[in-house]
Amino acid sequence: MNFLKTFKPVLQASKLNYTLMFFISLFLLSSCEKVVDLDLSNAEPVIVIEGNISDQTENQFVRISKTIPFTESNSFNGYTGAKVTVTTPSGILINFAEVSKGLYRSQRFRGTPGQTYKLEVLADGKLYTASSTMPYPVGPDSVGFKKLSFFGNSNIYPTVYYKDPAGVQNQYRYLLKINSKSQTDIVFEDRFNDGNAVSDVIIYDGDDIKSGDIIDIEMQTIDRNVFKYYFAISQIGGNGGPPVAPANPDSNFNNGALGIFSAYTKSTISIVLK
Repeated sequence: MNFLKTFKPVLQASKLNYTLMFFISLFLLSSCEKVVDLDLSNAEPVIVIEGNISDQTENQFVRISKTIPFTESNSFNGYTGAKVTVTTPSGILINFAEVSKGLYRSQRFRGTPGQTYKLEVLADGKLYTASSTMPYPVGPDSVGFKKLSFFGNSNIYPTVYYKDPAGVQNQYRYLLKINSKSQTDIVFEDRFNDGNAVSDVIIYDGDDIKSGDIIDIEMQTIDRNVFKYYFAISQIGGNGGPPVAPANPDSNFNNGALGIFSAYTKSTISIVLK
């Protein structure tokens, strides 16, 4: 039904006609309703992989789990017994050891910006692979706070200031903690800010920041596929607009695995609000 055509002449009619057509439209809308029976039967579990390599000399981690049935509580269903390796551009193979159920850790090493890394996970006799190219680092120049109002409520939000490199497609991810409690995971891109001085406001849904609070911000530069993955997650949750229909975000893994592998650079900032 084309409701735009239905309402266009109504806007030019008398108040009586408007009221009449309004109720007719309500009737038509209610007539279009259809009861849909959702099949919530348990689907076959799917492997979920979240792998990360940073440009810092540290232990790198890969988390592996399986999806759980709809009727079960939402908890981490860690997968044990996988073989996990990362291959560097020079062909060096780095093994990850399982340190707890579903959590795999490497020895300390750092990634190199501009290089592409390949993650391989062997689970249930099936090989899952993904590649990620580590972007060149972009760090914050300073961090401040902005007071913004939404629907009459004012809140203070952390703001990261930096210079975006010109002529390069850049994507950024921020992880925000306040008093050691995670608040948000948000991504930005430079589509409209290429080469400019930028101020990214980290908006989160939580209590307002107050004097004495400790704010920890991790700023990452991420590749394009990783940006698309986290942006899709934010859209499903309604960040930055109305939520979209739920769907699995595009993964950079093959063989039907869910999740993402990200080689990224990072900067961390810790400040106390005076």
